[in-house]
Amino acid sequence: MRSHQLTSRERRVLLPAAICAVAVLAGCGTAQTPTRPATPGSSASPAASASPPGTPTASPSASTPAPPPPEAGTWRLLPAAPATAPLGSLVSVWTGSQMLIRGVSWGQPPKAVTLSYTPATGIWRTLAPGPAPLTVEGWDSAIWTGKEMLTFGPGGTGAYNPVTGTWRPVSPNMLGTLGAVRVWTGRQAIFWGGGCCGEALADGAAYTPAANTWQALPRAPLSARYASGVWTGTEVIIAGGMSPDPAMQVFADAAAYNPATRTWRKLPPMPEPRWGATAVWDGTEALFIGGTLADARGPSADGVAFSPTTGRWRRLPGMEFSRRGFAAVWTGRQVLVWGGLTGSFQDQKIPPHGVAYGPAANRWSAMPMAPLRGRSNPTAVWTGRQMIVWGGLIPGTQKNTPATDGAAYRPASR
Repeated sequence: MRSHQLTSRERRVLLPAAICAVAVLAGCGTAQTPTRPATPGSSASPAASASPPGTPTASPSASTPAPPPPEAGTWRLLPAAPATAPLGSLVSVWTGSQMLIRGVSWGQPPKAVTLSYTPATGIWRTLAPGPAPLTVEGWDSAIWTGKEMLTFGPGGTGAYNPVTGTWRPVSPNMLGTLGAVRVWTGRQAIFWGGGCCGEALADGAAYTPAANTWQALPRAPLSARYASGVWTGTEVIIAGGMSPDPAMQVFADAAAYNPATRTWRKLPPMPEPRWGATAVWDGTEALFIGGTLADARGPSADGVAFSPTTGRWRRLPGMEFSRRGFAAVWTGRQVLVWGGLTGSFQDQKIPPHGVAYGPAANRWSAMPMAPLRGRSNPTAVWTGRQMIVWGGLIPGTQKNTPATDGAAYRPASR
């Protein structure tokens, strides 16, 4: 197993950032718009220029990537959503005709809110709110099964049927709330790792909606951690990650779980330890975009890709700006990335635009400027024609403000 144990100074720097990554409404500092390098190849990157002398840059690359070529596509604002209290813990799914959004108004007491948006008509609806939020630490996730939206986490665990407009209870299991890796296989929702209260887990569980039952996974060949993972169609690939105990170890090792045979297999390790990456399956490779390297003070601009066919890792080109807390969707041809924050964890900035990665050309392109204020942690879906983004946290001087607007991006047809 390859891992990197951070120094006490690194732990003090990174632990607050890790908490901010899963915070609901708490502010994590002021964010600004980064300045684009004046010319390609300029040595002044937005992350480096904001850091004090001697501080490592957020990206491991030696120089700032040249500005990517422009991406042809168009944005349009969404109609205003129904008025609600500010919402956190946002999750969403695409049903084939609607975007279902669930969030929580973290007041006293906290209240769940469920909305739907239909792009064909531009109509929003307020739906039955569903299960009550929990007052526990964890991650919220939503899965579309083809019939129901399954929600897990502090925002409430349950299943919503848009045909009947009703919720049904889901058998409780804390792995659904604490699991860092969450995938849908077409039959089961699988959760692995994660944890609570400064401790990490090495456990996993699978939820079968048809039977409303949970089944523990066999022991994985990975130690306890908060990890990234993705479903390939046959396996769950889990790689890298971080354990807060005893001293924020960052890992490079990887493994794959096959639910058909209920077996694990070890995979070659990542090129270097990395945690917090966003995992996307493009039909051929598992892409781990961004994240943070063990010795960094901020998110990385690059990523890595693993091919189950060849059993090899390759490095992805770097984005123009490093970023974390972004939305990412796979279109069938590209990964669209929008939102998030760049710069060091202590000096966060707003990237000026989104980017698109095309595996065929192995390059990033710049998306047009969105008609939205920059923000972190928006929720997003791919409808088959467009990416819809909504909500998120707009950084402020004292605290972050939950956004209540959204927009749709349609890539140019090629």
